[in-house]
Amino acid sequence: MRRVTISFYAAALAVLTFGVWWVPSASSAKERSGSSGIPPEKAAAYVYAVIKADRTLYTTEIVNRLQAKGVTTASEHWEQENALMLPAQFLQHSGKLAAEDGSGVRYRLIGLWPIYQRNAPASDLERNGLESLRKNPDLPVTGIVNSGRKQYFQAIYSDLAVSQACIDCHNGHRLSPKRDFKLNDVMGGIAITIPLE
Repeated sequence: MRRVTISFYAAALAVLTFGVWWVPSASSAKERSGSSGIPPEKAAAYVYAVIKADRTLYTTEIVNRLQAKGVTTASEHWEQENALMLPAQFLQHSGKLAAEDGSGVRYRLIGLWPIYQRNAPASDLERNGLESLRKNPDLPVTGIVNSGRKQYFQAIYSDLAVSQACIDCHNGHRLSPKRDFKLNDVMGGIAITIPLE
């Protein structure tokens, strides 16, 4: 089984997520277990847990709440309209920021019916993974992908229609190829990519 070394970024995510500081002992866990790190499946699951929590909180406690109170709205053109970014944009922008830290960990939204082609599957793994998630949304799809000389572990988790704002945007967008989403439908996936050493 391939393993990845926990980067500073992953350790910081664990600290933020679990509120626990890890202090290395005289012999590290790596030395005690004989392993070279945590399994990439587990690292991806940690990253996904943080992404899901942040996005859910943003959607329910910020977007939905402020829109319900009539304070502001969420809009695709949020910068020009002085509005909130859509939950999908929140995830995409946070993914871009995470990619800038140099850890090699990346995440993005992908879909079989993307409004913008940049969110279409970029590989057979992503395309087949999205098809599989339509049938079994609770089981992430994983695999190894190559980019140049480097190998990456990729996990694809289902992205469900959990908010009416997401449904309204996709069903009403002029560029949307699919306009019949309902609550809890699989709209696409969250692809998490982690470098392997």
